[in-house]
Amino acid sequence: MQPIKVLVVEDSIVFRELLIQNLSKDPAIKVVAAARDPFEARDMILEHKPDVMTLDVELPRMNGIEFLRKLIPQYPLPVIVISSLSDKVFDALNAGAVDFVAKPAVSNRAQLEDFIKNELLVKVKIASTVKISNIKKTVMNQREQDLPAVSKSNLVVAIGASTGGTEAIFSVVKEFGTDIPGIVCVQHMPPHFTEMYAKRLNDQCHIQVKEAQTGDRVLPGHMLIAPGGDKHMHLVKMNDSYQVEVKAGPKVNGHCPSVEVLFESVAKAAGPHALGIILTGMGGDGAKGLLSMRKAGARTIGQDESSCVVYGMPKVAYELGAVEYQEKLVDIPKRAYSLLHSM
Repeated sequence: MQPIKVLVVEDSIVFRELLIQNLSKDPAIKVVAAARDPFEARDMILEHKPDVMTLDVELPRMNGIEFLRKLIPQYPLPVIVISSLSDKVFDALNAGAVDFVAKPAVSNRAQLEDFIKNELLVKVKIASTVKISNIKKTVMNQREQDLPAVSKSNLVVAIGASTGGTEAIFSVVKEFGTDIPGIVCVQHMPPHFTEMYAKRLNDQCHIQVKEAQTGDRVLPGHMLIAPGGDKHMHLVKMNDSYQVEVKAGPKVNGHCPSVEVLFESVAKAAGPHALGIILTGMGGDGAKGLLSMRKAGARTIGQDESSCVVYGMPKVAYELGAVEYQEKLVDIPKRAYSLLHSM
């Protein structure tokens, strides 16, 4: 099997060399070139035809986001953005980046090596498998739909996603009105970025969105996003309403927060009064939990292969029999409303 050809785009000489050295330690990776700015990167892409590109957001001559907007329509290429703590990363994802990693401090060599080994390498390998055509399709297919109101207040919607999920979640929830039952959501993401993502969705959608805290009530027209880090989010029933608990726990399926943990708690707390939606993502996190939801009487939707950036989590869920309806991303809101009306 041929190694994955990687182009590193980074203006810092020190960080660029560290990335090259550490990525090259993995026999499955071959760093074919490095560039200091988008203009050099463009030439390197044409010359070396990399399988994956790592890209800093802040670059000289042209920032990474503008570069992505010019690059992806002309030369579709899986891109992993390396970003400091900034909501610009979501502009990069909207422009076509596959995923992102939080930039570590160069001064902490142990932290840096751990970051490359356990985060960047994993995401580069995932990126090499994605359907790059579906990244722009996710953005281009976004549309406003006229969907009928839901009047029931005892229902809950649970959403889980990973790679490609930030744009997929936005594509779905931007169609929801304030009548939608309360939503709980896990998107695999580093600490602090989930808060920025929640604020971004809150600004762009009809519903209210926030990063979850223990005790937050699950209310119609509101979505709670599990905070990234070392805590899982659980749904609990309190009298006739729902709220969430966010508490520390070990990784499940390699993730914390885990979609599995959320879905299992929804199956237990809400039973037949829940709708589960599993979206694009590598691996199988959430698949067994979605099956538990369906066995408990919940209705379930899985994103189909043709619209997934990575058909992993929805595929495993479908093969387990957890997915009741498999839909293209753009058709999920309509199906969700249809199922909620029938519950």
